[in-house]
Amino acid sequence: MSQTIELVEHAPATSHTLPDAMGRALAASRIVDAAPDPHTPGHWLLRAGSKVGAVAVTAPGGGSIVLRVTPKVPIPRLFFLLGYSLNPAGTWRDGQVEVAEHRDLLPALAHAVERQIDRALRRGLLQGYRTTEESSLVVRGRIREAEQIRRRFGAALPVEVAYDEFTTDIAENRILRAAVERLLRLPAVPHEVRRRLHHQRRRLADVTPVVRGHLVPAWFPNRLNARYHPALRLARVVLDGSSAEHTAGSLHVDGFLFDMNRLFEDFVTVAMREALSGSGLTGRLQDPHHLDEAAEIRMRPDFVAYGPDGLPMAVADAKYKAQKRDGYPDADLYQMLAYCTALGLPEGHLVYAKGNAPHTAHRVRHAGTVIHQHALDLDQDPTGLLADVAAVTRQMRSTSPTL
Repeated sequence: MSQTIELVEHAPATSHTLPDAMGRALAASRIVDAAPDPHTPGHWLLRAGSKVGAVAVTAPGGGSIVLRVTPKVPIPRLFFLLGYSLNPAGTWRDGQVEVAEHRDLLPALAHAVERQIDRALRRGLLQGYRTTEESSLVVRGRIREAEQIRRRFGAALPVEVAYDEFTTDIAENRILRAAVERLLRLPAVPHEVRRRLHHQRRRLADVTPVVRGHLVPAWFPNRLNARYHPALRLARVVLDGSSAEHTAGSLHVDGFLFDMNRLFEDFVTVAMREALSGSGLTGRLQDPHHLDEAAEIRMRPDFVAYGPDGLPMAVADAKYKAQKRDGYPDADLYQMLAYCTALGLPEGHLVYAKGNAPHTAHRVRHAGTVIHQHALDLDQDPTGLLADVAAVTRQMRSTSPTL
């Protein structure tokens, strides 16, 4: 018996009929907040946080549930945030990553990946040189002398050789196949999209699959693989996304999730870095620092701008979270005060997804440090959203110590 549960990101908890074992598995997975409903036996209260996507929970006896968490941000806008974070110089805008009629995240992502892979492979599979090392009865390429001595003890055959082979079995094609394989294992992928993914897997059948749990091969953009770039960037989203695959007791949990906290943070910090272009400042993301002089307490501000002399000029943190009813969380102010103190900066900036408070500035008593809180409206079009980030960045520059 299979059951589907629909939740919305950061919405109030709702009550659902669940076996206790599955409820406990969801609670242990931390995908959603799960607790027994104190008012209704056999029911569990489920509340989604910032993780969106779909997971399947399967019991040994065959019972299963599919849990879908829908983002509050419209799917086309989510893809804009994602695409800009991956490649700000690209052309990803609303509607340019095809999601068809899909309004749920995982079907839309699977559709978009499959369409981009199809476009990449229309002119055939990309070929390139791959270095192969093997034992051979004939000399090909160069002899690996150290290996020959270590393995063969002076024997003439076989020969340890290394050579460059022109093949389709290269990193780019292996990444695409790995993404297809991953999507085919996920719940909630529509039948028609799944059928097309099987077609893409057949096109990539001669490519060596990436073993589950092994590192995905690296690729580097160049002129020769330009037609693969959109597909590869989306494929890495699938492969780098937060996996919910694990075993909780006797239950198996498998799925794919986006962490909206991370997505918002990546977008804001990349957009800030782009907005600093040509200003004389350099933006660094997640740059490590220490709070104390003994360098024992680590901290990683989301974004620090440095001057030409390498000294910190401005600091910012991105916060995608449910807001307090009466304003922003106080803990964020304490964190930013610590950043400003350790970096020797007079002002700091907190950037939130649209909340219920306007831009505010707080001056800290006895310190003079000013902490700004900004809100971005994710419902507006991409041009307006980037303009708002640029405005925050200009304010950061205007309040930096030397600019």
